[in-house]
Amino acid sequence: MNPLAGPRLAPRVPPLAVDCAIAAVVLVSILLSGALGPAGDAFRLTAVNVALTVAACAALVGRRRAPRAVLAVTCALTVTATVLDSGARSVPVVATAVLALFTLAAYTDRPTTWRVGALTCAGLTAVSMGYGSGPWYAQEHLAVLAWTGLAAACGDAVRSRRAYVAAVEERAVRAERTREEEARRRVAEERMRIARELHDVVAHHIALVNVQAGVAAHVMERRPDQARQALAHVREASRSALDELRATVGLLRQAGDPEAPMEPAPKLADLDHLVERFTHAGLAVEVVRDESGGALPATVDLTAYRVIQESLTNVHKHAGAGARAEVRIVRDATGLEVTVEDDGTGEGRTADAVPAGGGHGLMGMRERAAALGGICHAGPRAEGGFRVFVRLPSAGYAAAGREEETA
Repeated sequence: MNPLAGPRLAPRVPPLAVDCAIAAVVLVSILLSGALGPAGDAFRLTAVNVALTVAACAALVGRRRAPRAVLAVTCALTVTATVLDSGARSVPVVATAVLALFTLAAYTDRPTTWRVGALTCAGLTAVSMGYGSGPWYAQEHLAVLAWTGLAAACGDAVRSRRAYVAAVEERAVRAERTREEEARRRVAEERMRIARELHDVVAHHIALVNVQAGVAAHVMERRPDQARQALAHVREASRSALDELRATVGLLRQAGDPEAPMEPAPKLADLDHLVERFTHAGLAVEVVRDESGGALPATVDLTAYRVIQESLTNVHKHAGAGARAEVRIVRDATGLEVTVEDDGTGEGRTADAVPAGGGHGLMGMRERAAALGGICHAGPRAEGGFRVFVRLPSAGYAAAGREEETA
């Protein structure tokens, strides 16, 4: 036996075989009760009674497939046996009707059980009282009422239990499917978030490196001092890019990994350093702040920083030589607004499409703002240049704060 194999499941017995076995057991029990019962008032094993008993037990074989028909047949045979053997104190053929009534209650609905069960109980009890031996209130007649009523109640309980188990299993399947869909959705959202982070980091720093490298190549022969300064800026931008890439990619590590990065994410407090890098690259940037209130949640702070970073990167790449940029940050009790404008004349800049030859910067900014319940508008200005406007409402602060608490 293979030790890696799971336990073998016993083959399932066909329902028809089970019904045949039950019918045989009931037949033997009825015949034994007639053969071993007290003489005089016992169920007599005459040819007619044996034939009726065999027919009633044979009908039980189809009780699952046609419960109503089987109940009707067994009740008719029970009534016939009771009328023909009216001297007997009890007619055990009623056991077939009891089993058929149980099956009907277990495989149909509750209203049918109540209607058919009440009719069966009343009919068989009335026949037993009218044709059985002894007074109408004898215990044998009341036993027919009790057994038929108990059969209907037990069958209804079995049906209810089966329906409950089926409902629980269905809910479990739905819950498992929902968990899988939620897991896939979270994975997709996390992939998009990391993709946005990587795009913002790489696009910004590589753009600066490209400009400074071009400056160094242009002035290498005539002005080596300026070339060395440009190469120093290239080295600084490359180091910053590697540090931010290491921090971003490190988010994919396992929770207990000792090499997980501990560097904080960039925020608006680092804006001066960001502006300084663009200034070294030749872009004039003016920052206007009008802020009030406490500290921002980390997700909102990071989103505002990335929006400014991506907007200035696009200005530097597409606004043209001599362009100037202005960054306005307005914060009040209702939310945070970030506006980045330039007066450049670069081509290929539209609100609904990424710049010509560019990446997914505008799309990433819209996704970042939407993730916090905010809005993002980008497009050309009437007086020339380009404008990016992002608003992050105070509701976004609350949502971000809850995410930080549960992290």
